[in-house]
Amino acid sequence: MTTTQKRNIPWGVLGPWIALGVTCLFFATQSDRFLSGGNLSLVLQQVMVVGVLAIGQSLIILTAGIDLSCGMVMALGGVVMTKFAVNYGIDPYAAILCGLAVTTGFGLINGLLVTRIKLPPFIVTLGTLNIAFAITQIYSESQTITNLPNAMTALGETFNLGNTEVSLGTVTMLLLYALAWFVLRDTAPGRHLYAVGNNPEAARLTGINVDRVLLFVYALAGLFYGIAALLSVSRTGVGDPNAGQTENLDAITAVVLGGTSLFGGRGIILGSLVGAVIVGVFRNGLTLMGVASVYQTLITGILVILAVAADQMSRKGAR
Repeated sequence: MTTTQKRNIPWGVLGPWIALGVTCLFFATQSDRFLSGGNLSLVLQQVMVVGVLAIGQSLIILTAGIDLSCGMVMALGGVVMTKFAVNYGIDPYAAILCGLAVTTGFGLINGLLVTRIKLPPFIVTLGTLNIAFAITQIYSESQTITNLPNAMTALGETFNLGNTEVSLGTVTMLLLYALAWFVLRDTAPGRHLYAVGNNPEAARLTGINVDRVLLFVYALAGLFYGIAALLSVSRTGVGDPNAGQTENLDAITAVVLGGTSLFGGRGIILGSLVGAVIVGVFRNGLTLMGVASVYQTLITGILVILAVAADQMSRKGAR
């Protein structure tokens, strides 16, 4: 680890946790209900979809890319898996696999356009965002799919942990973060991903196949979007073609607040989880205080700007 990396660890690791602690402390003084087990469990249930989207988004941002299409790809995956099961009578587990295949396929297409044609990730994913939205609306005929089989809503069920109900979807999100953290920290593919994001040319000279890494990252991100689609379906109990229209920005917000650099090569995946929870805590806390949702959006926007500004100043200080 270089001296520069050591200087960046305090903000990248501790900054999001400190922000979360201060935020929780503030809202605890504003509402007696905030720190209750039921309310904190509700916060995690509310952020689990964006949290899983943020895993895929983190992988892409670590390579100095960005994915604007994640929310709509998730919506398409949710519509595909629910429509296959309800309208076509396909086994629900097979239908879920079909939905995951569609979202992974979209991620693969994004990766091919970035690596083979060398298009900027922003432009590629802006285009696939619109394509995914149009396909979702056409395929679903803009109709919500209901009467889902139990297998598709199982992750929305809860179990008791003490006196608090915890959803299986929340546990799934936490397990996925643990897995992603291990892979990025302790495996060669994880180190290659950081190397590509930090300096693709230097990574290429060390023998890393940069295009292969990028292609794998975009496809894997698509798989995470499919899992997020299943969590969304489980939580709402329907296949909603209008889902995902703001989740792309929410996922990027979570990643940025979690300390991952938009310039690539720096960040810890667990920070994205903390970032998602910070957004969820703000919205939950402000709701308990009776603050209108428009102000919640305003504050979220301010937080994003502050996080990016902090990252920019950190980069300048490291030079």
